[in-house]
Amino acid sequence: MRILFVTSECTPWSKTGGLADVSAALPAALRGLGSDVRVLMPAYSSVPLDGARSVSVINASPHLPAARLLQAVLPNGVPAFLVDCPALYKRGGGPYQNEQGADFPDNAQRFAQLCRVAVHMASDDESAWRPQVVHCNDWQSGLVPAYFHFAPRSATPTVLTIHNLAFQGMFPASTLDLVDLPRESFSINGAEFYGQLSFLKAGLAYADAITTVSPTYAIEIQRPESGMGLHGLLAYRRSVLSGILNGIDTDTWNPAHDPHIAVPYQADTLDNKGANKRALEAHVGLPPSHKPLLAMVGRLTAQKGIDLVIDVATAIERIGGQLVVLGRGDATLEESLTALAAAHPHAIKAIIDFSEPLAHLIEAGADMFLMPSRFEPCGMNQMYSQRYGTVPVVHATGGLVDTVTEFALDTQAGTGFLFHAPDPAQFLSAIQRAIAVYENKPAWRQLQINGMRRDFSWGAGARCYIDIYQRLLSGAIPQPSIRARSDG
Repeated sequence: MRILFVTSECTPWSKTGGLADVSAALPAALRGLGSDVRVLMPAYSSVPLDGARSVSVINASPHLPAARLLQAVLPNGVPAFLVDCPALYKRGGGPYQNEQGADFPDNAQRFAQLCRVAVHMASDDESAWRPQVVHCNDWQSGLVPAYFHFAPRSATPTVLTIHNLAFQGMFPASTLDLVDLPRESFSINGAEFYGQLSFLKAGLAYADAITTVSPTYAIEIQRPESGMGLHGLLAYRRSVLSGILNGIDTDTWNPAHDPHIAVPYQADTLDNKGANKRALEAHVGLPPSHKPLLAMVGRLTAQKGIDLVIDVATAIERIGGQLVVLGRGDATLEESLTALAAAHPHAIKAIIDFSEPLAHLIEAGADMFLMPSRFEPCGMNQMYSQRYGTVPVVHATGGLVDTVTEFALDTQAGTGFLFHAPDPAQFLSAIQRAIAVYENKPAWRQLQINGMRRDFSWGAGARCYIDIYQRLLSGAIPQPSIRARSDG
């Protein structure tokens, strides 16, 4: 099967979150199972073009400029196509925002261009490589199914994966002309959403199959409290909606040979993990301690629950713990976290930045990893943490509840600690349960080993996607698959 995997970011060339990791790891896993999967993404300033070769030219449309299609190879060996359009992509900042954190005003055109190139590739009879299925990801590629729906003679099936329903690609209704969508697409059954143009809703309305990144999240988003206004449409299309749990790159995230950590280790050499704790404390400027070191890495936003971390931070210090937080996000939350760290320099450290090497050292050096997300489509760090013997403390939502099980002292089963309402009291209670087990060294060691033995590779998830592709190509409606892992 020839699958075009359309994404707005891909590790290591461009990353703001888990989508980038998935966009590198899932295509590699699919290729390992025999599918010819190739990535399509914009040629941002961060994307190296050395060795890339020109494949074709996509002519300008009435409102979108011409672009070159380049072919390259990701560091993991996956072939990649790059949309080379300097007017839209060659600029400072990240994929979506400038250096000051403001959205680019032409994001609608920037990602409509990505979608337009995907459709061109699937429709070009003279192309040396033409996809049989186009796999879209999040709102940035949401117009692909809409373009196909309104294109003459189009028969290329599409899959749309929701990585986070909160980001919907909302633009004024007047944007419809700028992205070359026909007027009839702007309806309650199409791309219109409360008077605005929604890239994501367009994809959800017209895609042949819809997936999201964990079984529980697939159920949650069909309910008003988690559906972000799209729950009705998702419930209506539930016959083609599947919840497929993300995997992780088990080569990149492997404490046995991670180049970013101080001392390698695995389940049978867990004593070496202590050297990484010392290295992390030294790196961030915390005094060495035998007390638990708690950590969080991620976007500093209310969704991720960083305000809950701020609320319990001094309580963590009172019970003898240390806290390290790495990330960027909401300016007010950044300031609160920075002020907290300044007031408690011997127990709390805040690094307002993102560093991939430091993220790895934190996973290896921390004793516990905090994920108090109010909602979490899948989450990756709780899986990285278990692989590194770092015990997760998580809110029981979305992919977190699918990947972390409560540790029971009597049976010695489980891989972490969960709380069931996003409030400081419940969060702190879960942390206190974790610390109580931390003091019981044999039980803590078993808890760490339980997590390290979990299989979070992409094998099962990749096979689910292949099944969906095969059903689409055979003309069958994909059967929904909403099920959790069964390996512990």
